[in-house]
Amino acid sequence: MTGRIFLKLLGVIVCLILVALISADFLASRVAERYFVTHLQYELQDKGRILIESQPIRDLDQTAIRDLAKASQARLTVISRDGHVLTDSEAEPANMENHSNRPELIEAFQGRVGISTRASKTVGIEMLYVALPMPQGALRLAMPLSTITNEVRIIRMRILQSVALAFLPAVFIAAVLSRRLAGRISNVIAYAGELANANFRARLDEGVGGELGLLGQKLNETAVNLERTVQQLQVEHAELDRLERVRKDFVINVSHELRTPLASILGYTETLIDGALDDPDHNIKFLNIIRHNTERLTRLTADLLTLSRLELRTQEFRFASFRVNDLLADVVDTIRPIAQKRDIVLRHEPGPADSEIFCDSEAFYQVVSNLLDNAVKYTPQGGHIEAGSKPLIRADGTEWVEFYVRDSGAGIPEDDQSRLFERFYRVDKARSRELGGTGLGLAIVKHLVKGHGGEVRVESTPGQGSTFYFTMPVEHADLEI
Repeated sequence: MTGRIFLKLLGVIVCLILVALISADFLASRVAERYFVTHLQYELQDKGRILIESQPIRDLDQTAIRDLAKASQARLTVISRDGHVLTDSEAEPANMENHSNRPELIEAFQGRVGISTRASKTVGIEMLYVALPMPQGALRLAMPLSTITNEVRIIRMRILQSVALAFLPAVFIAAVLSRRLAGRISNVIAYAGELANANFRARLDEGVGGELGLLGQKLNETAVNLERTVQQLQVEHAELDRLERVRKDFVINVSHELRTPLASILGYTETLIDGALDDPDHNIKFLNIIRHNTERLTRLTADLLTLSRLELRTQEFRFASFRVNDLLADVVDTIRPIAQKRDIVLRHEPGPADSEIFCDSEAFYQVVSNLLDNAVKYTPQGGHIEAGSKPLIRADGTEWVEFYVRDSGAGIPEDDQSRLFERFYRVDKARSRELGGTGLGLAIVKHLVKGHGGEVRVESTPGQGSTFYFTMPVEHADLEI
């Protein structure tokens, strides 16, 4: 490719040099021709004046005129004022026509030097005529233009030889520059091919500067932008794939979660209709099962609506400043009776007395109650649960409060910890459904905390219990609401 580009560039440069050479030849020839014609005109005028002043030209015979013409190296013609040729150095006057209409003689008869260029009717060649006025007529000197043509031809050959020699270094330099330029253009074309093949990591040597250097810089910037765009599209595509999987899993999970209680409600309802309603040993039991599954459906529907509002950011929060110990104590007191039924000790570990947070109290209650409810469900009888808080200063200098809910349950395997806050994810699916969980509690916790600008995390070791942490701002923060 470089060779083809080099030959094309060199061919263009050689053509330009040839055009310049031809133009120089044409212009130099015109200038030389005008110079010789002008010089010859002045020369003939000087010779004519000398002849007129030195002797009476009108009275000379044919032989004397020829001798003068030979000496002056020009054709001499003496014409009377009426246009008749009196004497001519190259033709018989009697055979020559009247010259009164010749342009140069018209000027001479009016007392001026007349000059004209045309083909001679007598000798049949292109001539330069110069006519000078003299008493009772005019003296005309003529010289063939072929003399000038020969001189111009000699000058043209010398100019062409000189210019050709001068252009040889130019051709050599043009060849070197063309080779270099062809290489750079070839690199640009090859790089464009890499971009066309989606190799956006390739980079082009921008060179030392100039337009091609600027082009290389722009192509590199284009490659960087394309690479960034492709990476972004890949990330977005991966995110769309993930969301599509989440959507499918969500539909499957919701369908499954709804199908089980609905099937139970339908089955026991049909059993009651078919006669069990009058059976005193089973009717109340069946109705309690129907009520239990209805309550489960109600909780699931409520959690789905809450999660949907949080994910769509349509949940309305009412933010205000609250005392940390008061808020946490209210939630613990609400859950304590449930813990006591399972013989679980639930303790509130107060933080600093003057500690406050900026939050929605209902959202805070739902976060802590969900965490405590999970802790109660998965802590065995005789276990213990602690809920508390402590001040936290982030790296950016903002003040937060970190809350924790610690239990002495079975713990969570490390592989499951990263997915705990996903919708419908359960570590022990059978036990979770047995305990009446919807699988959405921790997902709601994550979105509620995130809506306050905070973070939620878990630390757990199997057999040693789990601790859930979440943060709330002390003052107004950039909240995702």
